[in-house]
This record gives sequence, structure tokens and C-alpha cells, in this order.
Amino acid sequence: MFRRTFWFSTGVAAGVWATTKVNRKIKQLTPEHLAVAAANKAIEAGGRLKDRAVDFALEVRDNMAQREAELGDALGLNAPVDRELPAPRGYAVIENRNSAPYAEGPKKSTYPTYPYNRNEDH
Repeated sequence: MFRRTFWFSTGVAAGVWATTKVNRKIKQLTPEHLAVAAANKAIEAGGRLKDRAVDFALEVRDNMAQREAELGDALGLNAPVDRELPAPRGYAVIENRNSAPYAEGPKKSTYPTYPYNRNEDH
């Protein structure tokens, strides 16, 4: 009698365990649960991608600053200036008053001129 009770109890426990496992798996395969799981995975992947992009941008910025400093040192841009720069040269502007447009004075346009205003186009 004890044997039968033991095996009956074992069978009931195995049935309850199997039913619970099957019901959990069925709930995991519902469309709502699958959508939620996919959304969560997409959010996690987006966060990881954002972190990697930020790390990459910071690394590029650091390397760019380092390379600019190297180039500045190589070209002598970072060295202090010991002398003053010469004054800029002045160029004389020569107009040819004997050419056709200036012989009779500047020509005036016969067309009216209007200032360009984008707001008036609408």
C-alpha cells in the first residue's frame, strides 16, 4: 500500500510540475509577451549602441586634439612670438577714367532696382 501511495504522489507532483512548465512556455509565446520581449531587447541594444557611439566620439575628439597639438608643435604655431609682425602693405587703386564707362560718367540703369526680400515672395 505504501508503494502505491508513493508512486501516486510522485505522478501527481510530476503532472503538476509539467503542467506549470507548459503553461509558462505558452504564456511566453503569446504575441503580447513576444512584443514586450522584442521591445525590451531593442531598448537594451539601443542603449549599448548609444554608449559605444558616445565612447567612439569622445575617443575621436581626444585623438583629434592630440593630433592638432602635434601639428601645431611641428609647424611652430604653439611657439611664442618674439617679434612684431610687419605692417600690412597698402595697395594703390588705379582707375582708368578713359575707358568707355567713365568717359561720359557712370551709366544709370533704366530698370528700377528693388531690394531682395524673401518675405515678399510669399
